[in-house]
Amino acid sequence: MKGLPTAFDRTPLELALDRLLPSRPVSKDIEKTRKYRQIRTSIKEVGLIEPLSIAAADPKSGLHIVLDGHMRLQAIRELGHATAACLVASDDEGFTYNKRVNRLATVQEHYMIQRALERGVPEDRLAKALDLKVISIRRKRGLLEGICPEVVDMLKDQHFPEDIMRHLRKMKPARQIECAELMISLNNFSAYYAAALLAATPPEQLVEPERPKKFRGLSTEQMARMEHEMALVQNRFKAIEQSYGSDVLNMVLARGYVVKLLSNKAVARFLEQNYAEFLHEFRTIAATASLDEATKAGG
Repeated sequence: MKGLPTAFDRTPLELALDRLLPSRPVSKDIEKTRKYRQIRTSIKEVGLIEPLSIAAADPKSGLHIVLDGHMRLQAIRELGHATAACLVASDDEGFTYNKRVNRLATVQEHYMIQRALERGVPEDRLAKALDLKVISIRRKRGLLEGICPEVVDMLKDQHFPEDIMRHLRKMKPARQIECAELMISLNNFSAYYAAALLAATPPEQLVEPERPKKFRGLSTEQMARMEHEMALVQNRFKAIEQSYGSDVLNMVLARGYVVKLLSNKAVARFLEQNYAEFLHEFRTIAATASLDEATKAGG
């Protein structure tokens, strides 16, 4: 969109490694991890696919602070490279940037593999670099086939199993969006939950409604009951979600009133003499600092 500032310069820079200054120390133990070995093998086999993220050069020293990509930088150094491709971030506050970075989400991994294949990297070579099987590379390459753009945007920073997309692509776009919203709201990105959402999807919201949904171990009657129960759960969840904000506000106001009430010594004395059980509950409410604590106290 016009007028919106970009987070990075669009053109990567090829910079000498001695001009890159890590923003945090990298432990030597990190070289023993599977993730580091995977990154190192990937760079060795196909080169650096994702550029490092760096801040603008310091006016005095000419050095760039590395905001993201410390493991890649470590692997590049170990492999004996002299330079690295970098993207300069417009926001040079490393702490703020790192809070916003989500390490190679599932959709991002798809784009990385897609770019590597478009550059001509053979599937078997890429599979070796990422320590995956060729069939996994093909599944990741086709991850977004049949998925509407809105869902891709909603899930772009999430980590989830590939089976989620296998279930979603059987649904029409409107239902895909609805299910993605439910998964995000509940923070549940399991394949089992996606399968349950598919089971609860009415035939008219499926891409191929004429094909019966089959789930191992479930009879037709159990499937119908599961669809009905899931629909009820979804409706209840949406109703709760709509009133959640006002409910919390009312709880905060009610707690404030109870605190003020108990601060009146005459009222507190009257409750202690006549309604001791109410006084105990009121004091519990007044001492509660958060909704989580209120839930624990009530349970």
